[in-house]
Amino acid sequence: MKGAARANLFLDDFAVGDRFDSKGMTLTEADIVGFARVWDPQPFHIDAEAARAGHFGGIIASGFHTLAATFRMLYQTGFLVDANLGGPGLDELRWLRPVKAGDTLHARATVKEVTPSRSKPDRGILKLAAEALNQHGETVMTVTFIIMVARAGR
Repeated sequence: MKGAARANLFLDDFAVGDRFDSKGMTLTEADIVGFARVWDPQPFHIDAEAARAGHFGGIIASGFHTLAATFRMLYQTGFLVDANLGGPGLDELRWLRPVKAGDTLHARATVKEVTPSRSKPDRGILKLAAEALNQHGETVMTVTFIIMVARAGR
């Protein structure tokens, strides 16, 4: 069911190759600076003058901001709500392009693996290959989310 709108799924509802696409989110300079002041206060994230003189030519979003925004956008699609039991981690995080003020990101996730637990039959692990894309269709970040997911009726 690539790209199909499906909501509130459980582990057995997923199949390898299923894809989920989010709506867009535009990051303003105030969003970028606000996040970075708290979580990643490097000059190219918080100081417009220093950022203009630096490697990126202006303020860019923290990669952690891009990661958090990507997770939020995917969560807001509603495909994984009640069955989400939390995540034991993530793999293969890569920041590929800078995200600048005014960029509109959207997220895409494709089911990579669905693995029922052998020891706890009421749950399993879902691996999602996720990416954040900008308004030009350029991939700015990739990551594999590892999520513990409940099985329906177990």
